[in-house]
Amino acid sequence: MHTVFRIDEVRKIDNNRALYQVDLKLTSDDDPQLRELTDFIRKEVSGIGWRRMGKLLLKIGQFDKAEELYMALLEQASDDSDRAYIHHQLGLMKRNQGQYEEAVAFYEQSLKIEQKTLPKDDPSLAPTYNNIALVYNDMGDYSKALDFYEKSHQIYEKALPSNHPSLATSYNNIGLVYNNIGDYSKALEFYDKSHKILEKALPSNHPDLAKSYNNIGQVYNNLGDYSKALEIYEKDLQIRKKALPPTHPDLAIPYSTIGQVYNNMGDYSKALEFYEKSHQIYEKALPSNHPDLATSYNNIGQVYNNMGDYSKALEFYEKSHQIYEKALPSNHPSLATSYSNIGQVYNNMGDYSKALEFYEKSHQIYEKALPSTHPDLATSYSSIGQVYNNMGDYSKALEFYEKSLKIREKALPSNHPDLATSYSSIGQVYNNMGDYSKAL
Repeated sequence: MHTVFRIDEVRKIDNNRALYQVDLKLTSDDDPQLRELTDFIRKEVSGIGWRRMGKLLLKIGQFDKAEELYMALLEQASDDSDRAYIHHQLGLMKRNQGQYEEAVAFYEQSLKIEQKTLPKDDPSLAPTYNNIALVYNDMGDYSKALDFYEKSHQIYEKALPSNHPSLATSYNNIGLVYNNIGDYSKALEFYDKSHKILEKALPSNHPDLAKSYNNIGQVYNNLGDYSKALEIYEKDLQIRKKALPPTHPDLAIPYSTIGQVYNNMGDYSKALEFYEKSHQIYEKALPSNHPDLATSYNNIGQVYNNMGDYSKALEFYEKSHQIYEKALPSNHPSLATSYSNIGQVYNNMGDYSKALEFYEKSHQIYEKALPSTHPDLATSYSSIGQVYNNMGDYSKALEFYEKSLKIREKALPSNHPDLATSYSSIGQVYNNMGDYSKAL
């Protein structure tokens, strides 16, 4: 039997025994691409008994059911190998739910058990190092993330053939950290290494190939090459539409990133269209306090701000901020971005004291969380400079604009739009001061 079904619902049918009913829908067409993907996923969720069931529940986003299953298994676990595996899977689940501190705790418990029984370069340790790094990256602790990724990568390089998918994941994750710290050339180098392996190892419509396209697209977007970013994001979207159910949270990602490019290009109606498609999926798929839902509210708020609808922008930014405050540590860069965005609306509304208050809260987090040459820190200096310029305090404005420019000159390519913005802003201040020769 090789019939392909879609999973409709998973529910427990006996409170006293670990029995579940899985409702399946028969696919109407014998789609060869779907069959190829299904065969590959069968291998990914391979295993026997409850291990296979747990992996499947995580794969389809049934996190509550997965937690229920794994906690029951943990009580019954009889050896260290089982306990390490279950803690690892619980860490994976908590990360997917946005509960990062709990995720780290589960992963570190798994690592502690593994380190007792395995040699230090055993291949089984690599996924645990890798996943701890993933969570630190999510939390904005990039130095710790890079440290754990490199531990994982060193093991993979020794243990695996050069075209192994796990090595691709390792390259990808190191690229992710470099992207987050603003080193885009390094990010692209590692993402490309990863993508070349995945193209050879995976079917053409596998979701991991889509994620790879998305990461490469993000770097081009950060570099200001919007047409290239859009081209790559569209490849990502087409794969996910074929491979995933319509309410899967991963399908929301390419809609959001395409929206981001249109927003950067100034096509706000298109941006709003894609952001809202993304948001509708997140609302159905995620708990109400998930950080990804906060990011979605934030993105929609950003478009309304760019369109000049400040009351709408503030409404969405505040929804976003409330979730971030509950879900993230107080020094997380996403919380800084949230403060900054609220500050931007107040600046646009002419409430400069409020704007400065929120921008400074944002800046304090960025200074602690990011390296001194990160582009987001440059944006923060620029935003504070803009408020001082609007208040008529031109010497202060110039001080902050120049700090921003110094970072951008180090971190960005010479043709990046943000550099042009910096030069323009400094010129505007000199113009306001009446120093027209410097303004030119």
